[in-house]
Amino acid sequence: MTSLLERTRKINKLLQKSENVEYSEISKVLSSVIGANIYIVSKIGEIFGHAFIDDFECELMIDKVVMQGAFPKHYVNWLLNIEETSSNLKLKSGICAFSQDTECIFHGKNTTIVPIYGVGERIGTLIIAKFDEEFTDEDLVLAEYGATVVGMEMLRDRTQKIESEARKKATVQIALATLSYSEVEAAINILGELDGDEGLLVASKIADRVGITRSVIVNALRKFESAGVIESKSLGMKGTYIKVLNEYLLEEIEKLKN
Repeated sequence: MTSLLERTRKINKLLQKSENVEYSEISKVLSSVIGANIYIVSKIGEIFGHAFIDDFECELMIDKVVMQGAFPKHYVNWLLNIEETSSNLKLKSGICAFSQDTECIFHGKNTTIVPIYGVGERIGTLIIAKFDEEFTDEDLVLAEYGATVVGMEMLRDRTQKIESEARKKATVQIALATLSYSEVEAAINILGELDGDEGLLVASKIADRVGITRSVIVNALRKFESAGVIESKSLGMKGTYIKVLNEYLLEEIEKLKN
């Protein structure tokens, strides 16, 4: 077994990358340095990343958890009740934690749960499992350090998502600000013709019904397309196919209706 320092350095290398670190990559590194199965789980039980030791085989785990992309609700509730690192947890009944009618085939299973916190709130959980071997103090040091790395990545993801949503909202506001009053009316009627976020419309029919010129509709579409909030494609006599690329456009148009 390599030293604690060498194993810590492997985790450090993840932090030295300039680009985002994939949860699957973090899982593989942690599995390698701790010698255990790793699951990176969100607060609501979504599996962000996982890695198994080489000889691990459990069809039930793969079918009922990994392939579903999330842990069962009862298990997630149990995880959330664990507020600090809990190591070497054993199945008391010998029954599988994910299928209450099934006996666990791993009688020597030890599980360590490491809650992941960020900005003072629970944002996820690191689940680590070993078989026929208990977690050592060195393992727990690596587990808690790994959980810190995962927490940093989760917070970075959250920040990037917030920034992306803010940019999308601002783009819609700018696009709407470029429209004239008649073009706003045209936009409301154009998007009202769609089935969800896409559909086929005939500009001349909308123009006749609303009482505006076809050129106003064309200008509104062109401005939206230039802003990147929709894409459109002429289908000749059939009309124009439109797909909304920015979901906040529909939200803002709905507000304008009212």
